[in-house]
Amino acid sequence: MSTALHTDAEVVYPDTDGEPMGDNSHQIDLIIALYQGLTDYFAARTDVAVHSNLIWYPLQGRPDIRRAPDVMVAFGRPPGRRRSYMQWEEDGVAPQVVFEIFAPGNKPKDLLDKFFFYERFGVEEYYFFDPDGPTLSGWCLKDGSREEVDPLTGFTSPRLGLTFGWDGGDFFDLLGPNGRRLRTYDELMLEWQVEQARADEERQRADRLAAELRKLGVDPDALGQGTP
Repeated sequence: MSTALHTDAEVVYPDTDGEPMGDNSHQIDLIIALYQGLTDYFAARTDVAVHSNLIWYPLQGRPDIRRAPDVMVAFGRPPGRRRSYMQWEEDGVAPQVVFEIFAPGNKPKDLLDKFFFYERFGVEEYYFFDPDGPTLSGWCLKDGSREEVDPLTGFTSPRLGLTFGWDGGDFFDLLGPNGRRLRTYDELMLEWQVEQARADEERQRADRLAAELRKLGVDPDALGQGTP
């Protein structure tokens, strides 16, 4: 399998780290659900970029310093496709919010390295979920220092404006100001299918009406047209 590259003069920034998105189907399902829910929630914003498993390079000229968060949110940056998140090409804006979903293949040292990486390079909010624990943890910047949020249930993310809901199960909810949780992929697809069915029904009704008018000798295309 070929590896896409992004170059900066003589420096090469790989677009993949060669690691899988997740270690098991449950972890991948949780990552996708979180990514899609946040993408849908911020769909109307032109200044919020949501990405999953995208390599983030914080320093120009240092392709060895990088991480690919399970889900990250960058405020002040436009949404859209990126081959990688090269911070110097993003007006120097670091992702402010990062989520990591734990899997059995993750090593404690890797998780610790990620924590210090995010702390070093300006992540304001870092949330960690272990579905096998189950454990939900979070750290936020407050008055210039990073503090653990305990308990996280009922806590509202300063950046996201979403409130954490968790009953100790194998996933957590993010609730909007109206108390509604982020929609899942299945819910989004069902909503789209309902809208499509409604639109098809409206088109069929319009076609039937047009056919009836033509039987009466009326041109439906001419209806509503004013006299020039």
